[in-house]
Amino acid sequence: MKTKIFCDIAELDLIKRFNKKKIVKGFTTNPSLIRKAGAKDYKSYSKNILKICKNKPVSLEVFADEYFEMKKQAVEINKWAKNVYVKVPVINSKGKFMGRVIKELNNQNIKLNITAIYSAKQTERILKMINKKTKVIISIFAGRAADTGKDPVPEIKKSIVLAKKFKNVEILWASVREPYNYLQAKQLGCHIITIPPATIEKIENFGKTFEQLTRETVKSFLIDSKKSNFKIKY
Repeated sequence: MKTKIFCDIAELDLIKRFNKKKIVKGFTTNPSLIRKAGAKDYKSYSKNILKICKNKPVSLEVFADEYFEMKKQAVEINKWAKNVYVKVPVINSKGKFMGRVIKELNNQNIKLNITAIYSAKQTERILKMINKKTKVIISIFAGRAADTGKDPVPEIKKSIVLAKKFKNVEILWASVREPYNYLQAKQLGCHIITIPPATIEKIENFGKTFEQLTRETVKSFLIDSKKSNFKIKY
């Protein structure tokens, strides 16, 4: 199974550029990325993203924290385009499991990207809430887990095994920290990995020999030293 690469980004110019890349099979966003991109209105900005990405899945996240408002936002976002996956957090800020929202939206045939997952136990809870028809992505924040000294690989492995009973469920490696994470995700059998633009460009350079890398590194040192006009008097 091939691991699909999604691009984790919200800047419109970058989305236009990366949407043209064959390696990129979809896009993920979140309210933080959209805010950083300078958006003033969430709906109109998201629709601009969807105008660019018409044939690839795009994940757009709710930002409400309570059940009723979260569900209303999800239903509304789902109306914006057929290729939308509505991102819903596994819990709210108070730590309450959003199983009711997940179940009800899933039963309405709304494609979901369940986000902020860290453990296989959370994956298991989600799988108990969904049917085996409507598409669901489960996003596991591997990088953020690793940042705290925890190995995310065992949790992802267990989650992949749990999801095998669901043909409609895909496990996504989120919060990438380096290009090598893509190879790790492939080895584990992740369905998707979402990656920032700069890291995708590094992945496109995979396949270089150690000799090529050594030469490129030395060249970069030489270029920088010439730009700085460094001199040593003898």
